[in-house]
Amino acid sequence: MVGKKIYLIRHCEATGQEPSAELTNEGKGKAIQLVPLLEKLQIDYIISSPYKRTLQTIEPFSESNKIPVLIDENLQERRLSAEPMEDWLEQLERTFIERDLIFLGGESSNHALSRIRKVLEEVFEHKQKHCVGIVTHGNILSLLINHYDPTFGFAQWQQMKNPDIFLLEQVNGVIYINKIEQ
Repeated sequence: MVGKKIYLIRHCEATGQEPSAELTNEGKGKAIQLVPLLEKLQIDYIISSPYKRTLQTIEPFSESNKIPVLIDENLQERRLSAEPMEDWLEQLERTFIERDLIFLGGESSNHALSRIRKVLEEVFEHKQKHCVGIVTHGNILSLLINHYDPTFGFAQWQQMKNPDIFLLEQVNGVIYINKIEQ
């Protein structure tokens, strides 16, 4: 049986954090540069966050390989708070430890993790999906990686790049996650 490979793709550099934020010019260039790598990885199914920056990240690959993009709301970025926070970075770090901490209008780490895990469960259950690209955001992606690899925490989130790619594989019921060097 062919093993299932799930490539977790963090979007390229964007102009902002809002859902409508587009890729920067550099981000658009990186999205084009991703095409040969994603082709080499043989991705044959794509699921993306509905945010514009994730769609623009995968669009060059999707169009060049004629692979449609399935949009899944569960992949949208985790909202830390509805209120501006001057110390947002410190508060974000707290949520890596206090997993149920919720700020006004925000979402806990555990709730965001349950959303992205739902997407993964559907991919694992679908027998025809063998090499899947999941395009999402840094914070929710880091929560997923941390779920399977507790050594991946706040400091590793800070070191993530735009874009970044991780391979998630399930072998004999065990999940392995490794960073793909670009």
